[in-house]
Amino acid sequence: MASGIVGDFFELKADSGADLLAMQMGDFYEFFGEDAELAGEELDLKVSERSSGGEPYAMAGVPVDDLTPYLKALVERGHRVAVADQREVDGEIVREIVRIVTPGTLLETDDETAQYLASVARSGDEYGLALCDVTTGRFRATTLSGDRAIDRTMTELYRFDPVEVLPGPTVRGDDDFLAGIRSDLDARLTLHETETFAPGRARHRLAQQFGDAVETVGLSEAATAAAGAAIDYIDETGVGSLAAVTRLGAYESDDHVAVDATTQRNLELTDPMTAGGKTLFETIDNTETSAGGRLLGEWLTRPLRRRALLESRQAAVDALLGDALVREGIAETLSSAYDVERAASRAVSGSADADALLRVRETLALVPDLSERIDGSPELAASPVAALFSDLDRTAIADLRTDLDALADDPPKTLREGGLIERGHDDDLDELIERHESALEWFETLEERESKRHGLSRLTVGRNKTDGYYVQVGKSESDAVPDSYEGIKTLKNAERYVFDELREKERQVLHLEDKRAEREYEAFCRLRDAVAERAELLRAVGEALAELDVYCSLATHAARQGWSRPELVDEPVLDVEAGRHPVVETDTQFVPNDLYLDRDRRFLLVTGPNMSGKSTYMRQAALVTLLAQVGSFVPATAARVGLVDGIYTRVGALDELAGGRSTFMVEMEELSNILHSATEDSLVILDEVGRGTATYDGISIAWAATEYLHNEIGAFTLFATHYHELTALADELPRVENVHVAVAGEPDAETRTGAAVDGSSEGVTFLRTIEPGPTDRSYGVHVADLASVPAPVVDRAGDVLSRLREERAIEAKGGDSGEPVQAVFDLADGEFQADEPAEADGRDDADPSVDPDTEAVLDELLNTSLAETSPVELMTRVREWQRRLEEE
Repeated sequence: MASGIVGDFFELKADSGADLLAMQMGDFYEFFGEDAELAGEELDLKVSERSSGGEPYAMAGVPVDDLTPYLKALVERGHRVAVADQREVDGEIVREIVRIVTPGTLLETDDETAQYLASVARSGDEYGLALCDVTTGRFRATTLSGDRAIDRTMTELYRFDPVEVLPGPTVRGDDDFLAGIRSDLDARLTLHETETFAPGRARHRLAQQFGDAVETVGLSEAATAAAGAAIDYIDETGVGSLAAVTRLGAYESDDHVAVDATTQRNLELTDPMTAGGKTLFETIDNTETSAGGRLLGEWLTRPLRRRALLESRQAAVDALLGDALVREGIAETLSSAYDVERAASRAVSGSADADALLRVRETLALVPDLSERIDGSPELAASPVAALFSDLDRTAIADLRTDLDALADDPPKTLREGGLIERGHDDDLDELIERHESALEWFETLEERESKRHGLSRLTVGRNKTDGYYVQVGKSESDAVPDSYEGIKTLKNAERYVFDELREKERQVLHLEDKRAEREYEAFCRLRDAVAERAELLRAVGEALAELDVYCSLATHAARQGWSRPELVDEPVLDVEAGRHPVVETDTQFVPNDLYLDRDRRFLLVTGPNMSGKSTYMRQAALVTLLAQVGSFVPATAARVGLVDGIYTRVGALDELAGGRSTFMVEMEELSNILHSATEDSLVILDEVGRGTATYDGISIAWAATEYLHNEIGAFTLFATHYHELTALADELPRVENVHVAVAGEPDAETRTGAAVDGSSEGVTFLRTIEPGPTDRSYGVHVADLASVPAPVVDRAGDVLSRLREERAIEAKGGDSGEPVQAVFDLADGEFQADEPAEADGRDDADPSVDPDTEAVLDELLNTSLAETSPVELMTRVREWQRRLEEE
């Protein structure tokens, strides 16, 4: 099996380092051996068995003209595919690898999301990150440094959501980093050659690609290493897309709001947390183009801190909001726009087909119409919308449109069969077309002539790839065919023939067809080159169309939902009047709420029943802030938003048992990230902290975290909790205030009347409104009732709760917050017995049964200062106390 064509296949594959090899053999690309089995399974291809040298092997193939969709399907499933083309050299067929297509270098995609290749390198304490979308030619790099550089790098990766990541040699040994990529990103990890990350080689590679721009941009050593390796990798794949990467852009991550992976998931910006859930992107996306959808998604995951740019975006949305008729006309026009940025990259790489160029021509024709609509609206003409098209080179656009007029209105899918170019654009081609069509006329009348000449009523003329031109005669008349006819094929009911004149005319037609197709292909290539030469122009047009599309989308949603333009300020304030959750309000009748935070009121402790709206209230605060820093209008009657540097959330937690992490461990890691990352300019959302462990442990951690956020960080914080003990902190910490979700009616735990459809149970109604002060209870039994827990369970829970409230032990322990009580239940007969409460200090002078080891733990607990103990240290102490008590 290692000989002949099959042997060549496996040698080429070994040299490529690819997962699969598609090798051209005539009109097909073939897969052999295990590659054929895998391709057959992934692509639903027929796999046949052949033999070579007496050894069997599997074989599967796809037509040369149909490779692209199959290649795309393999790559999108995460495979790295090598493509070997054949060519003739000195009369011999030679096959060689022409490209290696990977998830990060696939040009032939219709996916509406960006397709980033990421490269990561580290130099000392700095991380360098380079990102390239080969489908548009966008290339950017940044440096991340500081104590949390690795976490910020992961945040950037999550924002861009690359499909392939190249980890440099200095980060490949970081198992936590690689595990984070595998768990948070749906990306292929590729170990590119180590030497390509060397700073000297990387700098040289960048200079080759971008010239003097490398020095102008001023990348760090880490960013240089990452960027140089990415350029080398794109070049190595051979897809031709490197020519489209002409602009090196450096960006500062500090220009953007930190929105880490956890926060993006918790706020459901682009991906739902549960099946069937609705994301913010889905809710507000009214874009008409794939490029507009990509841009909107990028804005949502990378909010800005640049007030001037945000206010410019607001002004554009405001202008479109004010002229609904023009906005609707613009949206209708945009619905016909093509993704010209991607078309430009494919033209540069030489892979754009005739349909892509035709769509470019049609899209360029939209620019004058859009400009006219904008100029004709006083609101738009005086807004930043007008600037989108004012800087475009209208003359260059018109010239390119004129060039593309040579393209046929309905060109064929393949590029080498003629029919690509209209007449009137190439004199030599026009002459060939005329000669070709004249030659074809002979065949058009051949059937009639031959039938009459030989008296054959069942004679037809046909053509196929195997037989060429032929005449076909029914078998009932086969004895009447003239001697000049030469039989070439016998069918069931007919015979096929050729004759000398037919052969000669066929040679003439084929010769003219080849010359015409060759001339048309040359003309098409000139058109494609003309598009490639104007790639920067097309990128500018594409960016303008995408930005206009996003503005229209935001204005449309603002008009539909009654959103308002927020006032952006530099001072610390978040003042929202009648705010709503942007997703929830679209599916239900929503109860709006106010929110106010400022320099002296920075921390809200939010209490109230489950299902009453605490989580929604806090999430909407984060989403209003995020939308304001996107440049969007917000779901509120009015809002004044101080720019934040980061939005951090901890909302619920899921087990990650496969990684050896429990719910509580995930919760603590998320809390740790917030406490390390947030600053006084951040917004923090905490929906329960400490609920994943024992009550004393949980309250201690929540208490300490509250003090740390208030005293050490000073971030704007909304903290929902069922630990009512924490509400006492509002009396101790000056910038902490209590708010609660209002409840109407008095619950009667003795009787159960069933859950009402309006969110009420046993005389209790959750009003969904936020009011000052703490709540007085948790209403857990009533939530169980609302959830349709079986009546006996709810009734029994109400009975137990009412009995507990009668005991002194409950009052001494701080309400029905769920703290342990010294009680014994006899659930068989419903009897309840409470022990005598311990003395106030909880020491063994009140309870002589406490042993000395337990007393030592209690002493340490009583002497621990929550205000002076960090959360991490406190958690360590709690674990040690638990271990010692378990041993006892």
